[in-house]
Amino acid sequence: MLKVGLTGGIGAGKSEVSRLLVEHGAVLIDADRIAREVVAPDTPGLAAVVDAFGEDILTEDGSLDRPRLGSIVFADPGKLALLNSIVHPLVGARSRALETSAPDHAVVVHDVPLLTENGLAPLYDLVVVVDVHPDTQLDRLVRLRGMTEQDARARMAAQATREQRRAIADIVIDNDVPLPELRRRVHDVWTDLARRARTPRETSPE
Repeated sequence: MLKVGLTGGIGAGKSEVSRLLVEHGAVLIDADRIAREVVAPDTPGLAAVVDAFGEDILTEDGSLDRPRLGSIVFADPGKLALLNSIVHPLVGARSRALETSAPDHAVVVHDVPLLTENGLAPLYDLVVVVDVHPDTQLDRLVRLRGMTEQDARARMAAQATREQRRAIADIVIDNDVPLPELRRRVHDVWTDLARRARTPRETSPE
């Protein structure tokens, strides 16, 4: 099994890269999706978040109001750290369970938005970073996701810098390109990952 950490700043196109890797045969463990599952209605995770932030972060049907919570935590590093301390252990436990069920020679891609921020690079055999210019991020968040420029900049500022992400990367995928070119680049990366997964890795002597 080859354990790959995939990360990138918000709006970098990481989800598209993960989708393309799945098309090639990767086993995807999506931290964002798991993060939503562990705070679904009637879960201990949601109860813990409500205890920390109050019932105002719930919608009328009792589910998490993610935009409202996001506007709170991404403007306050202390509150963001509090939320992470609740959610990340739950996500980690579920991710490990999914990983153990993958085939022996699989390329297991962990899609982890905050991989850099939480110092998680050592957990993976290698780290792939999807990289774009910050202007591209801002444009995508405002134009495609409908965020205000203020909210978009706050979310970008709450994450690691571009330089910090690139510093931990074993492979960088530049996504300041049209989709056909991105597909070609992901294909090349997949060829490399599949080869590594098939190649026995040396173990350190006892």
